[in-house]
Amino acid sequence: MAGALRVIASFAALSTSACQASPQAMSPTDATSPLRLERKIPLPNVSGRIDHLAIDLRGTRLFVAEYGNGSVDAVDLASGKVTGRISGLREPQGVAVLSDGQLVVACGDGSVHFYAAGDLHEIATLALGDDADNVRIDARNGHVVVGYGSGALAVIDPASHRVISTLPLAGHPEGFRLIGSKVLVNIPDRGIIVAADLDVGKVKASWPTGLRRMNFPLAIDPDGKWVAVAYRLTAALQVRDLATGEVLSTRSACGDADDLFVDRDRFLLVCGAGHVDVSSTTQSGTASIRVTTAPGARTGLFVPELKTLFVAAPAQRGADAALWVLRTDR
Repeated sequence: MAGALRVIASFAALSTSACQASPQAMSPTDATSPLRLERKIPLPNVSGRIDHLAIDLRGTRLFVAEYGNGSVDAVDLASGKVTGRISGLREPQGVAVLSDGQLVVACGDGSVHFYAAGDLHEIATLALGDDADNVRIDARNGHVVVGYGSGALAVIDPASHRVISTLPLAGHPEGFRLIGSKVLVNIPDRGIIVAADLDVGKVKASWPTGLRRMNFPLAIDPDGKWVAVAYRLTAALQVRDLATGEVLSTRSACGDADDLFVDRDRFLLVCGAGHVDVSSTTQSGTASIRVTTAPGARTGLFVPELKTLFVAAPAQRGADAALWVLRTDR
């Protein structure tokens, strides 16, 4: 009976989104769109998939990890042009900018590279073994946290460029977020979300995703009450209690999601199906607004200081790869 109840509960969670109003499609050139296209910045001679982005606010530069091209571009936001390129990388995936301006790049071959703020010459590199992916900066101490391999987070001291601790996981980590010493991690190949203590180096809880699978991006409530997780199969956005993992709401979402951000009282979900879903963080039953971007544009970066969402669109049909600059104006 308990097993049957669990199945019923899982189907109930899946059906939650069925009660939601259909998303409202909108072009970013529409005057009433919540995301308005300001411009497109070309990324010349970039082929293949584009991965994550990072901002250097002091230098007004955006860094783009060009996975399929083996490069990272530095884009000057004032001029709207690529002003520098790091080449010869193997599958660059995660990028981050440190407080001193250093650039960190994590690559699919397991290497993590550190570059100087000014001319982007390489300062140091270290090997994690395999598939170095997402990168986060611990706001408490400036440590670099990198997901990698068949299951771990590495904590790196940016001064010595050495691994100072690791957090073992049950599978390869995809999207993860930090809130104090707590870290929430998506592990899609195991169908779980884990809550762990980064300082202790141990997993504290593991929450199964049930019939929802391919949980890649996630975002945490700035007030520490909930975590939002986006699934690709079946496409959905789910909110869970941050302390218990209890499912609070599930709504339909755009397909092939890879980045998720919180803009005060709304979610910004970036999807490779060619959309950004804008939806309420508090009213799960209301219709989202589905803003059209470009096929394959599944990664982005929301920069609240600039009131801007940057979306990376890969090259297609003779058109250059480009950064879509979408204003939120809130």
